[in-house]
Amino acid sequence: MLTAGDTGQAEILVQPSDTAKVLALSSEDSFPEVFATSRMIALMELAAARVMRSALQPGQLSVGVSLNVKHTAATPVGEGEHSRAIISTERLLQGAAKRRK
Repeated sequence: MLTAGDTGQAEILVQPSDTAKVLALSSEDSFPEVFATSRMIALMELAAARVMRSALQPGQLSVGVSLNVKHTAATPVGEGEHSRAIISTERLLQGAAKRRK
């Protein structure tokens, strides 16, 4: 069971593949070799999913449903919000299969 204040944790040692520079899709794109906001968000999602494991029943998973983050500089602990929902894994996969057709 989850309670307010429960926390999850996810850590990585930033590698070149975690930087904004690798996000460039063409030669016109130019980003610095700094930790990419998208990787930061991925870590937030991973930590949230880990803390929610105890609330899941067989055949369920948690998915991200909203995000409110500012990544303007070195960020203090506690900044940003990420919401998740528990859903049926089967229902998620069936919905994805319908959109494939």
